[in-house]
Amino acid sequence: MILNIDLVSDFVCPWCFLGKVRLDRAIEEVKASRPDLDIRINWLPFFLNPDTPEAGEPYREFLEAKFGGPLKADAVLAKVSEAAAEDGLTYAFEHIRTRPDTLQAHRLMYRSQAVGQTPARIQALAGALFAAHFQEGRDIGDKDTLADIAAANGERRDTVREWLDGREDIDKVRRMAEGVRRQGVEGVPFFIFNRKLAASGAQSAAVLGAAILQSLEAGRPS
Repeated sequence: MILNIDLVSDFVCPWCFLGKVRLDRAIEEVKASRPDLDIRINWLPFFLNPDTPEAGEPYREFLEAKFGGPLKADAVLAKVSEAAAEDGLTYAFEHIRTRPDTLQAHRLMYRSQAVGQTPARIQALAGALFAAHFQEGRDIGDKDTLADIAAANGERRDTVREWLDGREDIDKVRRMAEGVRRQGVEGVPFFIFNRKLAASGAQSAAVLGAAILQSLEAGRPS
C-alpha cells in the first residue's frame, strides 16, 4: 500500500526541521507494524519571508527585528531548542550568520524529486539542507554550498553547479509556493496525508503516526 505525504516547509524554519525529525520517527514506528506500507514524501516549497534579499540578510539582526529585540529573540530560540531536545535534535543558532533566500534550496529539492531520485535520497537531501543551516551555519542560499550538499548526497557537483547557474524550474517553484498559500497554508510545517487529512505545526511523532493510520483507514473502500 502506498501512502503519499505532502510536506510543506521552508529550510530556514526550525520547526520544520523538528517536524521532519518527528515525521521520520512516526514513519519508522508505523512501518514496524505495517512493513508493507510504502510511504512517499513530496516536499512542497514555502517562503516564510518572500522578501528576503537574494544574497540573504544578517541572521541575528533579522531575528531581533522580527521578535522585538535580543531578549525576545533569545526566548524564541530557547523555546525551539527545548522542544527539539526531547527528540534528540540540536541547533547551533550561534553559528548562523546569514538568513538566506531559500529559492535555490527549494529549487534543488524540486529537481531531486523531478528527476526521480529515490525517497531515501530525497529525505537525505532535506535533512542535509536543514543540518547545513541550523547545525553547521552554512549559507544554503549560496550555489556553491548547495552544489557541495548535492555532491555529498550522491550527485555530480559540476552538473548541479552548472544547473544552479541557469533558471530552469524557478518559475515552477514559485508557482508551487503561491499555490500552497492560495490553498490556505499560512504556516509551516504543514502535512497532508493522502490528500485526505492535514496537520499543522511540528506535531509529536505520536500525533503524526495517528494521522498516518487514520488516513489509511480513510482510504479503505467502504
